Amino acid sequence: MAEGFFDFTPGQVLTAAQVDDYLMRQAVMRFDDASARTTALSGVLVEGMMSYLKDTNTVEVYDGSAWVGVGGANYGTATGGSSSTITVGGESWTLLTFTSSGTLTVTDAGLFDVLIVGGGGGGGQAGLTTGGGGAGGYREFSQVYFDSNQTVTIGAGGAVNGRRGSSSVCGDVFCAGGGGGGRVNLEGDNGASGGGMGYATGSAYGRGDGVTGNDGGLGVAAQGGGGGGGAGSVGSANSGASGGAGGTGADASTFRGESAGTTYYSAGGTGSSTSGANGSAGGANTGDGGGGSDGGTAGAGGSGIVLVRFKN
Repeated sequence: MAEGFFDFTPGQVLTAAQVDDYLMRQAVMRFDDASARTTALSGVLVEGMMSYLKDTNTVEVYDGSAWVGVGGANYGTATGGSSSTITVGGESWTLLTFTSSGTLTVTDAGLFDVLIVGGGGGGGQAGLTTGGGGAGGYREFSQVYFDSNQTVTIGAGGAVNGRRGSSSVCGDVFCAGGGGGGRVNLEGDNGASGGGMGYATGSAYGRGDGVTGNDGGLGVAAQGGGGGGGAGSVGSANSGASGGAGGTGADASTFRGESAGTTYYSAGGTGSSTSGANGSAGGANTGDGGGGSDGGTAGAGGSGIVLVRFKN
């Protein structure tokens, strides 16, 4: 590759080699991710080439053997939770998974990507049709800078009878818990995602924050309860005696290095029907809301989870 600056003169005929050397290879090229960059630049890599990756918002330079970050902090390293190696965008990453509260021990200061899920809200329970619990908040934080150890708190799921879920925290970033499902003469609780509306004329569904979750669904007096809101969509209204479906969860597969559609978090709980069935509990470390109940036992919300990843 030619180096330095070339002064093109008026009327000069450019050769393909000059365009490649002085324009293409000395430009900052933009790619969706590292995998797309590898495919596009196969066989033409030379020291000094620069690129911008849209998935991580980073500028990197090829040093002759590897792509390294420029213009700011690089990814750091840390330990804590359970550790695994994943592949994202054609590159190797370490994923730390916290299913219980603990400490992110930073061994090298730098950037980290963090995914946080709050605890889901509990389903409503009070002897008549009730709403499903709202999902815990879901959010991915890109390139958070940590230079010291960070406290990680996993939010508990809300108890039955429409209790709100607790927040999950990693250092200064967090996601709130989901709102509890509505009970008799009580509307769905507000939260990261709102709880579904229960049996009560004139009551309303719980409100979500619109960023980490969505609103709960409507219920109709003497009929089924509304579904709790999810990170992916609002909760559904009841359909006659059948409870409304909970809002969909968020697809966390790409963050985890998996194929799309593999892992979802933060789905809303189902509103109760008029059959008296028990409500389903949200799964541990899912942030899912619990199901409402009509005369049975409502489901508790699922606890949250915190994922931290960094490039190897």
